[in-house]
Amino acid sequence: MNRPVHRLVLHVVSVAWLLVAMQGCGVYSPYGAQTSGATTFSVQDFEPAHPLVSATAAQTLSEALRDRVQRQSTLRLVEDGELEFSARVVSWEVRPINVQGDETAGANRVSVQLVLNYVNERDPSLTMERSFTRYVDVPSDQDVFSQEDAIVEELGELLSQDVFNATLGNW
Repeated sequence: MNRPVHRLVLHVVSVAWLLVAMQGCGVYSPYGAQTSGATTFSVQDFEPAHPLVSATAAQTLSEALRDRVQRQSTLRLVEDGELEFSARVVSWEVRPINVQGDETAGANRVSVQLVLNYVNERDPSLTMERSFTRYVDVPSDQDVFSQEDAIVEELGELLSQDVFNATLGNW
C-alpha cells in the first residue's frame, strides 16, 4: 500500500474509533458534570426555614451553590434555568462534642440541614427532592457566633459539593 493511502486509512480508522468511543459518553461538560444537554441553570435564594438560620446565612449557602455550579460546569446562570435548584434550610444546630473529664466540651459542632428541590427540565427523571446535612467543628475556646461567617462559608463549600455531586456529578 502506498504511503498517502496508508495515512488516509489510518486517519479514517482513527476518526471512526473516536466516534465509537464517544457514543457511550452521554452529555457531559469538560468537568464531568452531566447536564442532560442543558445549557442554563438557576438557584433560588435558599429559604431560612429554621429560627436559628439568618437570611444572610441562607443567602451565603445559595451563593456557594451558584459558584460551585459555575466553577465545575459549563452551565450559564440565568433567572429561569433548564436546571433549577431551590432549598429550605430546615435545621441549624450547635451542640457540644468531645466532652472532657470535667464535663466541658472540647469543641462545638455546628450542623446544618437543607432540603433541596432540583428540577431538571431536560430529563424529568432526574428531578429530585433530597436532604443534605453537613457539620463543622469549632474549638470550644472560640465563640461560635463570632465565627458564624467563616462557619457558614465552610458549610457552603461542603454542602454545595454534595449537591453538585448528587445532581450533576453523576455519582
